[in-house]
Amino acid sequence: MSLVQFLIFYYRIQQALQWWHYRQSIKLFLEAEKIRDELLQETFTIRCNLYLLTLENMSISSTKTQEYLDKIDNLHHSLVKLSDRLFPAFLQDSLPLAIECLLERWVASNPHIHFQSDMPLDWRHEPVERSLLVLMSLEELLTIILSEILASVSINFTLKKKKNLGELKIQINYPDVSTFVFNSNLPELKYLCETFRFLTSGKCLYRTQNLRVTWYFIW
Repeated sequence: MSLVQFLIFYYRIQQALQWWHYRQSIKLFLEAEKIRDELLQETFTIRCNLYLLTLENMSISSTKTQEYLDKIDNLHHSLVKLSDRLFPAFLQDSLPLAIECLLERWVASNPHIHFQSDMPLDWRHEPVERSLLVLMSLEELLTIILSEILASVSINFTLKKKKNLGELKIQINYPDVSTFVFNSNLPELKYLCETFRFLTSGKCLYRTQNLRVTWYFIW
């Protein structure tokens, strides 16, 4: 490799990793803001109400009791969801199950998208940081391709073992040419591929056919 080729390669990888870091930083920032604006305010309200009740030395009505129980339950469920976002549930034990849980969130927030998955019942043992990177790459891909789509799109997910390699295939069927062309040429997709290849020493590629794009994450 000549010096010029090396510099081009280095600059391309640098761009990809800077993009990746920016995306993850924004996610952490939004999570922190969510905690400050919702969860901390909720706990502050509960604490103040309970403190006032103790000062007034009065019995709590059944209505008030249920109100506080509902608030505490809401706080509990929010913290569960937050912990799952920061470190996905089941990831240490099962990558297929972690992918299914991730897709459930996307299904709930995108009713116009048709999701279908084919996950194996068992999976090989591999470092959790590798599984996390696969899961994060999948979520980035969904975030990129679905952020501007309002039309009906169908996506199929398949996880397979091929000899000593793992392969996650994502097949996306677009409804029209304009949506297909726009989402197939986003620069973020190239950054995602470069980042996955660099951090896993694996492969990331996609193929197009008619209105279909098939993504492959191989590691």
